[in-house]
Amino acid sequence: MGLEDLLAALNAGETITGDSSLHEVMHRTSQDALRLTGELNGGYHEPARVRELLSELFGRPVPETVMLFPPFRTDFGKNTVLGDRVFLNSGCAFQDQGGITIGNGCQIGHNTVIATLNHALDPERRLDMHPAPVVIGTNVWIGSNATILPGVTIGDNAVVAAAAVVTKDVPADSVVLGSPARVVRSVTGEPVSRP
Repeated sequence: MGLEDLLAALNAGETITGDSSLHEVMHRTSQDALRLTGELNGGYHEPARVRELLSELFGRPVPETVMLFPPFRTDFGKNTVLGDRVFLNSGCAFQDQGGITIGNGCQIGHNTVIATLNHALDPERRLDMHPAPVVIGTNVWIGSNATILPGVTIGDNAVVAAAAVVTKDVPADSVVLGSPARVVRSVTGEPVSRP
């Protein structure tokens, strides 16, 4: 079993059991992520070098318009896709095993956490991991210290207020806040349909 097998299972939403060979692959991949984030966060780098390190970390080219202010943390790295003109402010932490997609023109605030794994509730199976992707549309603004939980989709142009905990999908063009996050208005002042 290798990384491609693991990514196929994760992207299919398959449970990764704690005693499986795929779990071992994930831990080996994590060591590479820790090495690369250690280099990224260990000192100053020109923006082009930051993008080079992100490209190596994510296993795919990062657009030249991406901007990251370190530090940045991830324990996997191989299942994140960034669009054009994405800005990641300092302190972001991505748990991307289940898949993180961030659309064009997004601004991700300080210390944002994006999680894509849940664990089994049964203590005997607590090491089992249940992946679910996070998809962030275009032109989304996520405020500082927000937490986005597994399986959430955030619609285009939405705003997630600082310190919000997003537990369910966010409609396009809406503003959400609180814990759990709830729709409080639209970005234009128009009514927003609430899921």
